[in-house]
Amino acid sequence: MALGVAGLGCEEALVHLLNYVWPNIFETSPHVINAVMEAIEGMRVALGPAVVLNYCLQGLFHPARKVREAYWKIYNSLYIGAQDALVAAYPLLEDEEHNVYTRPELTMFI
Repeated sequence: MALGVAGLGCEEALVHLLNYVWPNIFETSPHVINAVMEAIEGMRVALGPAVVLNYCLQGLFHPARKVREAYWKIYNSLYIGAQDALVAAYPLLEDEEHNVYTRPELTMFI
């Protein structure tokens, strides 16, 4: 359904649908897991990878291993499908004493 309306201005409805699909990433049935992953891939195409990345960032470093595994599986498929588009969506981090995170080549136009 998401692929059929990609680019037609239905983003608000697709985000609403994604809110119903997202809790199912913790299902254990292989058929449901495949269906959820396909739905999230369709949302990536229709909404853009930045929207799905915002949903995904919250669980990548969760204390529970089962949660981390589900979120990393989604992130890996997101990375494979849209590597170039994710660069602009990564969060900006403040520089630390020993680590420098600034990216002047990307932030000079902001």
